[in-house]
Amino acid sequence: MHDWLSLDAIAGKPTWPSDFPLTEDERAMRDLAYPLIEWPYNRHKFYSVAGEYGVIGADHRTDFDVTAYTTHLFGDERRTASSRYNVLGDDIRNDTTRLPQFFETASRVLDVDGKRRKSLFYVSPLSEGERTNALRRIDENASIVAMVRRSLDERAAAYRFALERLVVMTPSPQAVQVEQALNELRGRVAWYRTHLPSGWVREQSLASAR
Repeated sequence: MHDWLSLDAIAGKPTWPSDFPLTEDERAMRDLAYPLIEWPYNRHKFYSVAGEYGVIGADHRTDFDVTAYTTHLFGDERRTASSRYNVLGDDIRNDTTRLPQFFETASRVLDVDGKRRKSLFYVSPLSEGERTNALRRIDENASIVAMVRRSLDERAAAYRFALERLVVMTPSPQAVQVEQALNELRGRVAWYRTHLPSGWVREQSLASAR
């Protein structure tokens, strides 16, 4: 569904998306990336369907504004102080629960891409178009993972900013639970920067499969 993320991932780079078809894991990675890139407050807007299909881009195309999430959180005057804490906590926990599946899939994609890059020196004959499209797909996949990592860092900063404003404006014991959830999210994000997901199995290389 989210093939268009390839275009967003390479935006500003002097290249084009690959013409190769997506593998199942590559397609799944793009679908799993979208809710970690699009901000939660846009997920149920009337234009979110257009964003899902790439007719319009996600918010990451604009400069990051750490206050934007807080503005939306306080924008609905019908919300009570308690409901604002609930919304913030739910958004944080939803992001946390999405991490394992995305990074498991991304790890498989990047591992296969590493083998794909090495295979370019051994597979013959390769046309220049085939080589170029392979390298473009490798770059697309890596760029999507980097885009998600950047988005997660931005979301954690925005959630922290919102929690601090809630504590100042409407203090509540709920702040403790929300802070714990935020610390867990930040810890998981940091963990996935240096560790492979549990249950992840490295694919065979081209050489070992012979």
